[in-house]
Amino acid sequence: MLKSSQHRRTKRASVETSPPHQRSATRNVSPVALADHRRPVETRRETLSSASLCACLLLLPSDPPFRSRGAHRDGGMYGEGKGREPSDLERTAFRKAEKKYKLYYDDSFKSSKKKKQPKPVDLSEVLDFKAILGSFRRNGALPPGVAALSSGFDCPVFCLDNRPGFYFIPGALSIEEQCHWIRESLTSFPQPPNRTNHNAIYGPIHGLFAAATERKVLVEEGSPVASLGSEFDCFESEESVQRWKFSEENSVPSRGHGGKSISASVLLRKLRWSTLGLQFDWSKRNYDVSLPHNKIPDALCQLAKRMAAPTMPKGKEFKPEAAIVNYFGSGDTLGGHLDDMEADWSKPIVSMSLGCKAIFLLGGKSRDDAPVAMFLRSGDIVLMAGEARECFHGVPRIFTDKENAEIDPLESHFWHKDDHFLDYIKSSRININIRQVF
Repeated sequence: MLKSSQHRRTKRASVETSPPHQRSATRNVSPVALADHRRPVETRRETLSSASLCACLLLLPSDPPFRSRGAHRDGGMYGEGKGREPSDLERTAFRKAEKKYKLYYDDSFKSSKKKKQPKPVDLSEVLDFKAILGSFRRNGALPPGVAALSSGFDCPVFCLDNRPGFYFIPGALSIEEQCHWIRESLTSFPQPPNRTNHNAIYGPIHGLFAAATERKVLVEEGSPVASLGSEFDCFESEESVQRWKFSEENSVPSRGHGGKSISASVLLRKLRWSTLGLQFDWSKRNYDVSLPHNKIPDALCQLAKRMAAPTMPKGKEFKPEAAIVNYFGSGDTLGGHLDDMEADWSKPIVSMSLGCKAIFLLGGKSRDDAPVAMFLRSGDIVLMAGEARECFHGVPRIFTDKENAEIDPLESHFWHKDDHFLDYIKSSRININIRQVF
């Protein structure tokens, strides 16, 4: 775990497989039985785990700990603080890879009114499982270090020789399944009693996506407009005695007339995570079965069980008990971390990618181990179990530009009938990761 001074960071960070407690900080699967091989406490304190990042979230609940839009600072995730920039020699191999693929803009035309252009990035070393799948289907060829497992799926399951317990299933979800889970992630999954990063400030928010499409504004109770009420009422937060309600945009007083307000569309874009199933208790740094929660939808449970099958011993079944939904916008990143709060690391984390393409970094058991970079596309599924659960991993980049986002099938499916979902997903990425807690 990070040292206590690092716990006090107040800037932005999740898993591709992580609970809401894990996004990197600036602004914003053959199973190996590891149940008896957990790290000693003194060693685990030196790693960035699910719980360490959860502390960051409590400080800025609307800007979870993952790195996001805004100035980049090296100290965000690794505790270098606000001092000098560390040299390349001082950075870990994982940190160097993060900086290599992170989104930077060309600032050579600061005074120009033209749209900022991303700096070019060398993607020649990024593993592309879509291309690997195409080659494998044509002639059975695989690149060195990559193996293919036969499965009951329509495509093979790929794994890496030097990362036992890691599995990659390209295009595992149909376009219809992808669109379904995008809708659920935006409409159902953030609904109370499920928690989101907004809870600590605004309390449970009902109907956020619907309010955003109707151009509603969230208003603090006590301001002149709040008494008008709305069908999108919000209940009292555990952390605050304030109450907030959605109201019509044109009924909100102009600035300077008292009362706090924020548009639903802004809140939607600031949505960073929501939780399903068992909830993580940030104060106790553990799952708390007594906290109110909705069960993981049965359809999602069945999907996770089916996808987790390659990682499970014969006759055993994966038991989905908790899920985290992570929401990424342009410039958002997921800093390198571990997920270590579940009881049995031999059980997988099932991670689903939806929306814009991203780069995923899979490191080793130390930040000094050079990570493998790979593309994640909408519909891909990653499984991490056994030894892979001990590997640092993160997402340094998502691609929201038309050329690289690779969401044409989603756009075609959402076009006209689901314009609001299309408006969101064409510049966003959603990750749903499901885990067995006990």
